Amino acid sequence: MSVNSEKISARRYVDAMPEAFVSNTRISKEVHRRVADGRLRKLASRLYTSNLVEPPETVVQRNLWSIAAGYFPGAVVADRTALELEPARDGSVCLVAERGLDIELPGIVLRVRRGAPAQEDDSPFMGQALHLSSTARAYLDNLYPSRMRGGRLARTLSRSDLEKRLERMMAQTGVEGMSRLRDDARRIAAALDRADQQKTLDRIIGALAGTREADLAAPTARARARGRPYESGRVALFEKLAAALQQSLEPPRPPRPRDGTGHATLAFFEAYFSNYIEGIEFTVEEAENIVFEGNVPPERHVDAQDILGVWQLVSDPAEMRRVPTTAAELADLLRRRHALVMSARPDASPGQFKSRPNRAGTTLFVAPEAVPGTIERGFAICRDLQSAFHRAVFMHGLVTEVHPFADGNGRLARIMMNAELVSANEERIVIPTVYRGNYIAALRALSAGHSAEPVICMLDYARRFTAAINWAGLSETTEQLRTCHAFEEESSADEKGVRLQLPVDVA
Repeated sequence: MSVNSEKISARRYVDAMPEAFVSNTRISKEVHRRVADGRLRKLASRLYTSNLVEPPETVVQRNLWSIAAGYFPGAVVADRTALELEPARDGSVCLVAERGLDIELPGIVLRVRRGAPAQEDDSPFMGQALHLSSTARAYLDNLYPSRMRGGRLARTLSRSDLEKRLERMMAQTGVEGMSRLRDDARRIAAALDRADQQKTLDRIIGALAGTREADLAAPTARARARGRPYESGRVALFEKLAAALQQSLEPPRPPRPRDGTGHATLAFFEAYFSNYIEGIEFTVEEAENIVFEGNVPPERHVDAQDILGVWQLVSDPAEMRRVPTTAAELADLLRRRHALVMSARPDASPGQFKSRPNRAGTTLFVAPEAVPGTIERGFAICRDLQSAFHRAVFMHGLVTEVHPFADGNGRLARIMMNAELVSANEERIVIPTVYRGNYIAALRALSAGHSAEPVICMLDYARRFTAAINWAGLSETTEQLRTCHAFEEESSADEKGVRLQLPVDVA
């Protein structure tokens, strides 16, 4: 090839390069010309970019895997990186390659070691000339001892971190999935020179499955080995909620003096609105006939029983003063109250914790086998809260986040919340129809882990509203609730530009 042809070829080659690339002898002269012309800039040894504006760390992060493939074509993404699938907090990216030394880049260090080349189970990665360690290989490699060197993190995750990941895998894939992992590890261990690590992995999986003994480091793994698994992510959410509650200063709100009619009226609307939130829609007059006259519409027997079930619980002063003192009592209360509320719906398995996973939109709730353990962990956090309102908000969050039953969880959460308040002689919380949007939005913010403050503020306002209503009798209260827009559907309230308001006689 002539000199001009080589130059043309090099120009075309460089033109086709991605935003950041590793130079080679074929194009080095062209690259140097473009650096001199100000069309490229150098980021590290042999590393160049056409991006002349953004910080080098940003460019490297965005083009990480193509850069790694440029330096180490055919390398295997390995060790901690194979499980984390991103740089470690010190910028480490761990690779296995035939040759080469560590490469320091802006914000990243490519850490290379010798080891077995890509195996049949290792898959092509990110469309680049790299391979990703199979799951079995990643666990075997991470069980190989390593330690911090030169201020860098260890190449492998800690034993506790690995056990946490294996416990989550057990929750997601069950014993069958873990058996596949174990079999894959046995098949490839010899080729990787990881026989000892395969035996360790086998012991951990056996302990998680409850079929053998092993010393486990992670609390979640030990809990599963004892047969009481819990969902660590939800427990972390409960800790976040408790911390936010302890920072809030909502005052106690004792209820107004009420006679028997007043108590019955409040309990009626509590049951009415709690069911309406869940789509059990009756007019106030229809609900009155069901609760106080026993006139159940034959065509809506099941829906009517839903209202009656909640009413029977929330109108019983002795029942509403009953709160759990142990995690076992909490589980019993949940099952017993659920059995009453859902008595007309056998498909909801009244009084039985769920047997299949459930979700709301994109939110997946606690797995069935982790329900008892997660309730235990949550209750341990709740009992340290001193304020009745704080315990009420927490208990509501515990039930809604665990979602322990196939159906009826929202109504049960509100019952458990108000029992905490009634038992401390404080005003309960009613969520009117017009407030449903605020209620759901705050719960979603909590569930997504964004913030606990919205749910605290939302429930405190609902408690202020409940304390401000007279609840003197059905007709008087119905009229007062209408003036506060309590019965408005969310869509009609938006059209009218109205929201839930406190009665005008409240300062």
